[in-house]
Amino acid sequence: MKPLFHKVPIKLQTSFSVRNDIASNFGNIWHYHPELELHYVKKGAGVRFIGNDVSNFSEGEMILLGANLPHTWRCNQEYYQGNPDLKVEASIVHFLPDCLGNDFLNLPEAHQIPHLYKLAQYGMIIKGETREKLKDLISDALKASDLKRLTILLSILSTLAESDEYELINPSYKPINTSKIDTDRINKICDYTLSNFRKEITLNEIASISNLSTTSFCRYFKLMTKKTYYDFLIEIRVSHACRMLIETNLTVEAVCMDCGFNNASNFYRHFKKITGSTPADYKKKYHYLEAQVPEPPLQLIA
Repeated sequence: MKPLFHKVPIKLQTSFSVRNDIASNFGNIWHYHPELELHYVKKGAGVRFIGNDVSNFSEGEMILLGANLPHTWRCNQEYYQGNPDLKVEASIVHFLPDCLGNDFLNLPEAHQIPHLYKLAQYGMIIKGETREKLKDLISDALKASDLKRLTILLSILSTLAESDEYELINPSYKPINTSKIDTDRINKICDYTLSNFRKEITLNEIASISNLSTTSFCRYFKLMTKKTYYDFLIEIRVSHACRMLIETNLTVEAVCMDCGFNNASNFYRHFKKITGSTPADYKKKYHYLEAQVPEPPLQLIA
């Protein structure tokens, strides 16, 4: 998908940005920027789009995004209903690859950092003790100034570079250069799909939304996303199903119907293909892991 360029606001006299955002939702603009981004979700839940991956996100998730990797966090529908008591919160660090100076990456002591930046191009879910340590460092950075602030950024980079507690989100992602027209069109397709995935969406319908013929739409969407529209729609439905299996007591059959699948057999087949397990096993596995070690909900397989 082609995102919008986003200018990250960085205060004068600072080399990188760190902030804590509290809002009604995370917006819905598919965007990218030259800064790397360390994103820690404190409150909120929904579906995130990173590169060509579609997965659930929830409280406690931490992700490192590489420079110019397109992304957006789209909250569940209830976050867009104007409820003043329902808020999302995230701590976010933005920094350019060369924010510590042009020669920093060439220093022998910094030899691990270029490898980290390369991994970040695919998106990294940060886990375990590494995530816990980074939470504290981000909190410290929010309050720090001057040299203390820089030493914390170095600690963040060191912690990330030395850790193997991560999962790559898009190991085969390759960006495509397109126009603002494509940006607007893809955002319109995403918005319509997220609002209507519970009902049947025909190719003629979504092609009309895109102002394309059905044939042109199918070719266009595959070029932009490296997947068919129906693959994308099924990923959205399965993402919703995963969340409902974890957060509600609904039966598998009820979840199936709420997610827009026309029959249970179809639902089971797609769910297992994407997640690697049956809906019942997914629910049992998550609740077992939750009882052992507190973790965010399991991610879909990219």
